[in-house]
Amino acid sequence: MATKLQHQLLSLQRMEATEGEIYRRLAKKQKNPSNKKILLQIAEEEGRHEAILAEATGQTVKPMMWKVWLHSQMAWIFGLTFAVKMLERVERDASTEYRKLGYDDLADEEDSHEERLIGLLEEGRLTYIGSVVLGMSDALIELTGALAGLTFAFGDLKLVALAGLVTGIAAAFSMGASEYLSTRSEKKDTNPLTAAFFTWIAYLLTVFMLVAPYLIISPETPPVYGLEPHVLALVCTLIIGIVVIASFNFYVSVVEEVSFLHRFAEMAGLLFVVSLISFGIGILLSNWMGI
Repeated sequence: MATKLQHQLLSLQRMEATEGEIYRRLAKKQKNPSNKKILLQIAEEEGRHEAILAEATGQTVKPMMWKVWLHSQMAWIFGLTFAVKMLERVERDASTEYRKLGYDDLADEEDSHEERLIGLLEEGRLTYIGSVVLGMSDALIELTGALAGLTFAFGDLKLVALAGLVTGIAAAFSMGASEYLSTRSEKKDTNPLTAAFFTWIAYLLTVFMLVAPYLIISPETPPVYGLEPHVLALVCTLIIGIVVIASFNFYVSVVEEVSFLHRFAEMAGLLFVVSLISFGIGILLSNWMGI
């Protein structure tokens, strides 16, 4: 067997062994019988694929345990849906490679995984993803705008941090209450209290992340790249906002299979537009009131 072909088949064989072990471990942790059954079925398919490739290579391989551990932790932190769909992204590439090597049956089975998994994933946390989006997006846009206005109105790190925390914490409770009333009045299948909690906690965590630079940076900090401490804090807040937007939208793009760039550009654009408008309002009010 040609060295290049042998290398390709061994790589695919190791991938199948690794993914089979991942699916088995995910199945062990599942309490949902339907999820567990389908994950075990897919693990069996991966094992059969590995056996077919082992006949071709004449070798046995072991799973890459670091990948097994990584996906197991990913499922624990981000949920089964995210972990499985990240695996499916890899399998799309594998099916293409199988077809190039003439293993069309294996390619067809790899393609069928995703279709079967769509109906599989019953995950409570995804039911409330809309509540998380509501809390996080509102906090990002509203509080970043408020911090921008306060920064140029007062120019005092501690005063801006205090105003931001008071405003943000009060708004978090307000948003949680609004989500509770909205969910209850619309008679959705979701629990109003749980929806309110997800909105509240998403808003609150975002508030603390955005205000953090104003608490960490000292007023005595020398200018960095010509930026005074209060301006530096605002720049750090904007960077944190962009990182949060990118991270969350990547998660949503994976679990809901939507465009990452579209969602990211939309939210980042809103963040900067609102911040710019608030910046202008802050300067105007500061001059008008003589602060």
